[in-house]
Amino acid sequence: MMRDEPALRRQWILLRTLSAQRFGLTIQEMVTESGVAAKTIRRDLDLFRSLGFPLEETVGEFGRKTWKIASSESQPPLALTLNLDEVIALHLGRRLLDPLAGTPIGDAAGQAFRKIRTMFPKMALEYLERFTTFYHIATLAPADYSGQGDLIDTLRTAIEDQHAVHILYQSSQATEPAFRDVYPLTLLDQKGALYLIALDPQDDKIKHYKVVRIEDVELTNIRFPRPNHFDPATYMASSFGIYQGDDDILIKVRFAPKVARYVLETKKHQSERLVKQRDGSVLAEYRLSCTNEFKSWILSFGPKAIVLEPESLRREIAEDLQALIAAYAGPGSESRQRPLRGEDHHEIPGQYH
Repeated sequence: MMRDEPALRRQWILLRTLSAQRFGLTIQEMVTESGVAAKTIRRDLDLFRSLGFPLEETVGEFGRKTWKIASSESQPPLALTLNLDEVIALHLGRRLLDPLAGTPIGDAAGQAFRKIRTMFPKMALEYLERFTTFYHIATLAPADYSGQGDLIDTLRTAIEDQHAVHILYQSSQATEPAFRDVYPLTLLDQKGALYLIALDPQDDKIKHYKVVRIEDVELTNIRFPRPNHFDPATYMASSFGIYQGDDDILIKVRFAPKVARYVLETKKHQSERLVKQRDGSVLAEYRLSCTNEFKSWILSFGPKAIVLEPESLRREIAEDLQALIAAYAGPGSESRQRPLRGEDHHEIPGQYH
């Protein structure tokens, strides 16, 4: 049901439903489908009409009224006027959507970019490609979703319609994939990898599933109530990456003067508070729900970043470092050659990330 849904999400689902109709729906059919009052449906239809959506109202036999979104055959394409520099910017910025390749959104974007390419002769395109050398976005290679288009489309439909899905998932800690029933809430792109954020009805906890590890998905007829006030941005606000926790952890770190400028120039989290000290160092505070990814980031600074609080995180880092020292003192360490000049990687520009 859409009864408890925020207005914007409810209207998006209604738009999608009307767009898929060949013969249209009556007000009562929309009420039955959505679970909201007829007055709310009429208000949404008035909004669509005022915004210029191609809403068709048809009066049939016995005065029966139906509504649908006009198809492309009966409705001219949306007129869009762009300046040349705007078209060029879109063409050159297409690589920003590479992480969505293979998804329905990525496919639609690809079609749009192919249309843009037809606007330029071959020599002009070759010339424009030279502009791509002015800016380079250094990212990890995104996962390949070209073979999961239908799977991702099914997940997207389940999210929009609030239907449970039956997935075959290969966990990183299991030797064989296993079936799970989950309530999908949203899809999240994190550093080029796509994750399904879903509610596990077994323990009523929100969990993350890496889409490349989902081997199969089946859309069920089971509808589920979306958690009250769930918002992806708010939900991820206390995370340093993809991992989430149930704690509220205040972390204090001292960054050495040699890395102070980098820390001050690069905001890593919305909770971050930075105070530059007289000696050139920086005191930083972060408030997170989980420290997994934060710990890895801090360790990348070596001795130039020291956690001051909490004590539990200090112990974890100390134990990790002791284990690392033990590993390097094991077999093979005796063949290690004398360090080359500048081998201290903490001094290499660009090491911090």
